[in-house]
Amino acid sequence: MSPASADSFTTGLKALEFLAHNGVKVSARIDDISSGQSLLAVDDYIVMPTASVGKVLLLIDVAAHLQDSSFPALQVLERTAQDEVAEAGLWQHLQVPALPISDVAALVAATSDTVATNVLVRAVGLDSVRRRTEAIGLRRTAMLDRVRATRGPDDAPHVSLGSMRELSWLFGSLVRGEIVDQATSGLVTEWLSGNMDLSLVASAFGMDPLAHRDGRHGLHLINKTGADSSIRVEAGVLRGPRAGVSYAVAASFADSDLRSRLAVVDALRTVGEDILEYVV
Repeated sequence: MSPASADSFTTGLKALEFLAHNGVKVSARIDDISSGQSLLAVDDYIVMPTASVGKVLLLIDVAAHLQDSSFPALQVLERTAQDEVAEAGLWQHLQVPALPISDVAALVAATSDTVATNVLVRAVGLDSVRRRTEAIGLRRTAMLDRVRATRGPDDAPHVSLGSMRELSWLFGSLVRGEIVDQATSGLVTEWLSGNMDLSLVASAFGMDPLAHRDGRHGLHLINKTGADSSIRVEAGVLRGPRAGVSYAVAASFADSDLRSRLAVVDALRTVGEDILEYVV
C-alpha cells in the first residue's frame, strides 16, 4: 500500500498499514477537491460494508424528490411499529409520531436515526434510491436495505456497500454542487453539516460535535460515519484556509476485544490529523 502522492499523509498511511499487518482489512481514499489530485489511495477500489454511510444515498434521493414540483414536499411522515429499531437516533425517544419529510431527513443526517431512515425508505422506496445511485454513476456503492434489528437469510447482508474511491468522489461532488443538481447537492450538504458523530476521522478536527457549522478557525465539515460490530467507516469533506479534501476511510476488523476496536479508532483519527494538517 502506498499513497498516490502528498508526503503529508505518511503518518496516516503508516497507521493504516499497522492495522493491515494485524489482520484488519483497510481501504482509504483522499482527494484534493480543487485539483482532483489523489492524495492517498489504499485499496480504494475494493467494495466493503459501509453501514450507515450508505444512508447518504437515501438523503440524495429524498433531496432530489424535494426539487420535483410533483412531489409533496410538505408531507408529514408517520412512524410505524415496523420502522422501530432500537439503535441510533433520537426519534425513538420522542413522543411525536409524525414529522415533515425534511425534518426526518435532518434526523438521519444528524444522528443516523434508524427510525427516520426506515420511514424515509418507505416514503421513496429502495428502488428509487438504487436508480438514483446508478444515474449518479456509482457502480460499487449502494444502499441495499432498510435498517433491521436482525438479518435473516432472505435479507441483504448489510445496509450498504461501497468503495472508498467512489465515496470520496461522491462527497467532493456534493460540495461542488454536482450531484443531481446544485439545489439537491446543497440540501444534502446542509443536512450533513449537522452530523453529530465526530468520533472517527473527524475526531482530529477539534470541533464541537453538537455545534460546528460556524466555520470557526476557517474549517468547514460535512461527514457521515458508519459503525457495526466489525466495521468503522467515515466519508466526508473538510475545507480549511489552505485547501479542501474529500475523504473516505474504512476498516473491517474482528471486534473481539476493546483493544482491537480502539486501535482502529486511533488509526482513523491519525488519518484525520493528516487531513487537518493538509487543509490548514
